[in-house]
Amino acid sequence: MPSSSHLNPEAMPFLPAIAALPTLPDAALTCTLDMLFEPSADLHALALPTMRTLSFESYGDLISTLRDQLLTIATAIDTDNDADADARKPLHSILASHPRLGEPKIATLSAQSAAEQAKLQGGDANEAGMLAALNREYEARFPGLRYVVFVNGRSRGIVMEDMRRRIDRGDFHAEEKEAIEAMCDIAADRAAKLQKASLEATVATAGRA
Repeated sequence: MPSSSHLNPEAMPFLPAIAALPTLPDAALTCTLDMLFEPSADLHALALPTMRTLSFESYGDLISTLRDQLLTIATAIDTDNDADADARKPLHSILASHPRLGEPKIATLSAQSAAEQAKLQGGDANEAGMLAALNREYEARFPGLRYVVFVNGRSRGIVMEDMRRRIDRGDFHAEEKEAIEAMCDIAADRAAKLQKASLEATVATAGRA
């Protein structure tokens, strides 16, 4: 389900009141998830029952609960057991919903991802090529995963150092958990920014009244 900004490019994305989540239709809940994370049918399947049955004090509380659910799934699955391969697919699908870092802008790149990756796109062609090579090496080292990190204003060079560290570590379990933590840190940052923008818009509208 597209977000409000896809339905109306002029509209500012906004998060519904946290207390209203259990009463909202599925379409509104999936839009909310897509603004916080990246569009993922597997994340929708995991999160919607949680959003319907639990009450949350804040979006940070919701994101923390989903983080715990994902970490529980990652811990319960034996990555060394081929029989668990199918059980890992939904988790890996959720993590792989994030775009590769530094890829050229594509139509499916969300506004949030584009803003978060701004420092990693363009610039020096040699660095861009190195980042693309690291992405390929990472995905060969960890089949089914995608490198996920909370960029948080860090430069491309710093991010590449982190990629190199994680590739050299070679720990599939640690990588799943680190990617989950990063994905949820990104979601918490998005929630804070969306709520701040909504508050500023409300204040500006009130000031014009």
